[in-house]
Amino acid sequence: MLTGGSVVYFGCWLAITVCLLLHQATSSSPVQLDEALLNKYPSVGDGDGMYTSSADLEGLLITEAEVVENLQNYLVAEYARLQKLEKMLEDYKVLRDRAKRSSEKFIGNPIDSFLLIKKLTSDWNSIQDLVKGEGDNFLKNITFEREYMGLRWPKNEDLNGAAVGLIRLQDTYRLDTSSLAEGVLNGKYYGPGLTAQDCFELGRQSYNNGDYFHTNIWMDEALKQLQKEHDKSIKRSDILEYLAFAAYKTGNLRKAAKLTVELVSLEPDHPRAHGNLDYYKRELENHGASLIQRGEDGLGDPDEAVNVMKELRNREAELGEERSSYEKLCRGEDFISEKKRSKLICSYNYGHHPFMKLSPAKMEEVYDKPRIVVFHDIISNEEIDTIKELATPRFKRATVQNQMTGELETASYRVSKTAWLKEKEHDNVGRIYRKANHLTGLNMETSEELQVSNYGIGGHYEPHFDFARREEKNAFASLGTGNRIATWLMYESDVEQGGATVFPHLGISLKPKKGSVVFWYNLLANGEGDEMTRHAACPVLAGTKWVSNFWIHERGQEFTRPCSTDPNI
Repeated sequence: MLTGGSVVYFGCWLAITVCLLLHQATSSSPVQLDEALLNKYPSVGDGDGMYTSSADLEGLLITEAEVVENLQNYLVAEYARLQKLEKMLEDYKVLRDRAKRSSEKFIGNPIDSFLLIKKLTSDWNSIQDLVKGEGDNFLKNITFEREYMGLRWPKNEDLNGAAVGLIRLQDTYRLDTSSLAEGVLNGKYYGPGLTAQDCFELGRQSYNNGDYFHTNIWMDEALKQLQKEHDKSIKRSDILEYLAFAAYKTGNLRKAAKLTVELVSLEPDHPRAHGNLDYYKRELENHGASLIQRGEDGLGDPDEAVNVMKELRNREAELGEERSSYEKLCRGEDFISEKKRSKLICSYNYGHHPFMKLSPAKMEEVYDKPRIVVFHDIISNEEIDTIKELATPRFKRATVQNQMTGELETASYRVSKTAWLKEKEHDNVGRIYRKANHLTGLNMETSEELQVSNYGIGGHYEPHFDFARREEKNAFASLGTGNRIATWLMYESDVEQGGATVFPHLGISLKPKKGSVVFWYNLLANGEGDEMTRHAACPVLAGTKWVSNFWIHERGQEFTRPCSTDPNI
């Protein structure tokens, strides 16, 4: 049983221990109590009560002073935590208010779309860490709404996909990194600018994908943005670690070592920096070089920034002719000859139905062999609205057909979401089936259903054929309708920048125009695939892209002349 003096002694010990623990929880270094003062009052707890002795009461001043210091430290840390939360809240509000002004423009801006996903993934993880304990109820409410109320929430793979999409836009349209970070797309300001932390996240995602070229340029940009920031959005040391390793992976050992030296100076206790630095130095020595040596030793100059244009030229050389042509066409660099262009005509098309004699379609010829035409003002706004309304709840990730098995699978070269609409499920959908038949004269009974596609951040479909090649024996076997004889492609939105349909072997680029239809035959008169119809969907740089298409099959078609030279189509 504790005596009165023991209780007092235990109480003092407990008070000092609590102060020590509180201080250690909010301070990077342990508290240093004044040992001389503690030794001066060794009798705390030896008397009948501390209140009975002025000497003991004087000793309590040590405890009181420590409580003040530790409580002050705690409040400083708490204020700092709340300030971080307040700053993040303001960032969320800015994004919300931008979206309120026009959700379509907001979603059509790839920078806004990337930041939206980032706010609900990596940034959200930071918020969770900041509110743990004090904000448990807040987190429980959000979790409940996610799990039971259907609140949509992106995953880490969405953040990675958004970053890859943004970088795809950067590469395809040759966007300057600093301009993109300032919110400028192809010379036009869209906003918002990216913070150092946003640039860091793009670099980090590139690093996770093994893309060290983009890791370099985005981490470099993060350092530039960090210099401009008054309230730093990320630690310089976090950027340096990734940048050093990316430099090492791209062959610049000396730059990697120099950056790691700076990292060690900023964070002497960094868990990996010392080991990395020792390794880089050993590698330099093995190459007969040193950290401060300069010269043409193949180890790079630590002060030399990544030569972006050189890397882009190397990249284009590696891409091959088709990919290079594809990206040029995406940028609007058509290379169809003027001689061929001068022979193309615009006319009225009277189709294959008596009604069209009274209301012919406006037809623009965009290529002769293979014959590719655009029908203008074919699809009404009402029909487009119906398609979007029916398709949206059914959207699933777009798939491609495996050449060997014939099975459908997702692929990085086709990034969009699709849905399929039957002819009889709505009058407006049925009307589109009939328009395709009236204009082309082709039997729609063996056509695949109307496919609706919507493209997100950097969404695209790289060069491909619509028809099945000889070796793809399992393609369309389950349909029993033969090969895809023709493609009917409808545009259901205008696209502000990018999103063109391009034919790399023909040198033509078709900009989406709402309500118009592109039509071509995929097969030659002998039934073989026409390889000149190879085409692609460029990534959307700004705006939204909705398209629908019919893939019309061989079975059930009747011709009095070779399909590829039909003068009416």
